[in-house]
Amino acid sequence: MKAIVWSKPDCPNCDVAKTLLTNKGYEIEERKIGFGWNREQLFDAVPNARTVPQIFLDGKYIGGSDDLKKYLSEAK
Repeated sequence: MKAIVWSKPDCPNCDVAKTLLTNKGYEIEERKIGFGWNREQLFDAVPNARTVPQIFLDGKYIGGSDDLKKYLSEAK
């Protein structure tokens, strides 16, 4: 199971999302804005992104941290 998490430095919601994914056994690829990744690349992946994190699980777009929590609770 693989997750892509678009994030930025000092983002508490990003940290929560990464912790949830790690606890569920996902391998995380973090795409941190300003550290090898930029906003344009984020907008290419998620055109309507207004916040981070933006999360993909196994290639499927999930959304932000609240969307992730809902997805994981329904996936039980």
